[in-house]
Amino acid sequence: MAPFTDHDRTEPSEVPRLSKSARYATCADRNETPLERYDRNFGELLQELRVLQTGVQILFAFLLTLAFTPRFVSLDATQRGFYVGTLLLAVLATLLLTAPAAVHRVLFRRRAKALIVEVSARLTAAGMAVLALALAGAVLLVVDVVLGRGAGVTAGSVTLVTCAGLWALLPRVLGYRNGHVKPVGRGPSS
Repeated sequence: MAPFTDHDRTEPSEVPRLSKSARYATCADRNETPLERYDRNFGELLQELRVLQTGVQILFAFLLTLAFTPRFVSLDATQRGFYVGTLLLAVLATLLLTAPAAVHRVLFRRRAKALIVEVSARLTAAGMAVLALALAGAVLLVVDVVLGRGAGVTAGSVTLVTCAGLWALLPRVLGYRNGHVKPVGRGPSS
């Protein structure tokens, strides 16, 4: 990928109010300008999306094929409801996790990199939340068919709690320990 020119780089809405020297001031910890930081942030976000998109695509493909298996007709109404709900969650996760590409494509070269990074980060977070629900739904459905409803609900719940722990709680705890994230539930004055 070709490096961005100054024309391609973007800044947050607050930055245009700053002087040109302030906009291009070097960030001491990485020796980069704010514009270079947005470029780096977007590159890192794209790497995260590559991992997530692979997982959601595999889940979606698995769910699509289930409806065409011989055993699908034996599912009861509740299991079919789990299936449809999980399939729709996988579709929504796919849409949320691919939306950053569309945002970038539309806003490319419009000096909106800060906006692209901010919106894409929020879309990715929402996509991960929906993906956690889709994964839990898929586990619930499969374990329900194999071992029964109680085991399915338990397995789905454990999957959801594990996703929340690894994807939300663990990063916050690590950030807090590293001094970069405030504890959850604490106001800005704490």
